[in-house]
Amino acid sequence: MINVKYDHQIFSEQKYGGISRYFVELEKKFSKMTHIKTNIYLVASTNAYLSKVKKNFIKVEIKNKILWRINYILNSLYCKYKLRTSKYDVFHPTYYNPYFLNSLGDKPFVITVHDMVHEIFYEKDILSKHKKILFEKATKIIAISENTKKDLIKFFDIDEEKIVVIYHGNSMNVEMNLEKSYIFPKKYILFVGKRDGYKNFNMFIQSISSLLHDDPNLSVVCVGGGSLGVEELLVLERLRVKERVFQFNLDDASLAQCYRNAELFVFPSLYEGFGIPILESFACSCPLVCSNTSSLPEIAKDAAKYFDPNDEVSMHEAIKTVLDSKEERKKLIKNGIERLTYFSWEKAAKETREVYRSVLK
Repeated sequence: MINVKYDHQIFSEQKYGGISRYFVELEKKFSKMTHIKTNIYLVASTNAYLSKVKKNFIKVEIKNKILWRINYILNSLYCKYKLRTSKYDVFHPTYYNPYFLNSLGDKPFVITVHDMVHEIFYEKDILSKHKKILFEKATKIIAISENTKKDLIKFFDIDEEKIVVIYHGNSMNVEMNLEKSYIFPKKYILFVGKRDGYKNFNMFIQSISSLLHDDPNLSVVCVGGGSLGVEELLVLERLRVKERVFQFNLDDASLAQCYRNAELFVFPSLYEGFGIPILESFACSCPLVCSNTSSLPEIAKDAAKYFDPNDEVSMHEAIKTVLDSKEERKKLIKNGIERLTYFSWEKAAKETREVYRSVLK
């Protein structure tokens, strides 16, 4: 029996988000597996997914940065206390703060690397310093794609033998029960997630503005990422498409229906460590049109129509080709369903359990 402990970090940071979902999905699978016992050390959290795998914590709503900071410190103190006084075999921190190092003793720890967004698009700061410390001290590192592994070696000069690639699984299906009914436009292109910076939303809108002008029935639906901001609205007004772009905040079941009803899903990001929305689109039989950068071709393979995310014409042509062709959409849906069989949380959990075993040998 392997006894593995996780800390509070990402559950103190995120109410919603891919990284906290990743750890919850692993926990759900581990709870049904033999030869492994897990627990998350924390006192209080705002996280929306955590209650699916943990009962003994305080569910809180935090409205300001001071309360957030107090909660984070209390959770850190509790984690350090438990690491010093509890019995366990392996520790797996959920983010990059090295606060726990002096409390570990000689216990091994494993860390998961999700992407190198910070190193590629922002100036190196305390987060990069923390990453460097943990990557050097970790017994094993899990990378969520071969591309992330390559970037990890490039930016931090980590020994390749220390890194194990384990893909994410898919959490979405079209049979989910709807909590609320939404009225979507009759014909729309789907955009999911944050829209700022490297997510490349403005380039995407510019590339399809003429398609919206040519087809009065075509709209864009944005899910998540917050309400459209002032600068975004100014761009939409300049392009004369403001009345054709809609933003929704949806639960998973409604998002699944939104994928299902879309003409296609466009993922124009300049960089992704993995790209969970790719698997979501496959699971919901939604044709995928996406960037030819970073991990995206590795994950999607032949189940996407690709474009250069820095080239407006390339993006426009790829989207128009799929939009205009029923046969192309059918082919992408078929390939997506086949491609999805390579990814599952059960497979990810089994491979992660093997990593835990390997650090105890």
